[in-house]
Amino acid sequence: MRISREEVQHIALLARLGVDEDDLTKFSEQLSDILENFEILQRVDTTGVPPTSHPVPLSNVIRDDEVAPSYPSAEILANAPREEDGCFRVRAVLE
Repeated sequence: MRISREEVQHIALLARLGVDEDDLTKFSEQLSDILENFEILQRVDTTGVPPTSHPVPLSNVIRDDEVAPSYPSAEILANAPREEDGCFRVRAVLE
């Protein structure tokens, strides 16, 4: 599937990208090559291949939550410019 310069220009307009004339030709060729590769992949027989979300098994690398001693809140809040109900008081970010 070939993509024309006009299609690349339209896509660039939708994405709000400034593209000059030299880039239009280059991107048209590159995008056409990418689509041709997808067409080749679509012809591959995947009968009997189960759908997967990842090509390799995933393992969780996050440690288990464990209760650990913490600093006393009074000690932490001692350096706070403003404190309210045991929490840091900050100016509103969103109105």
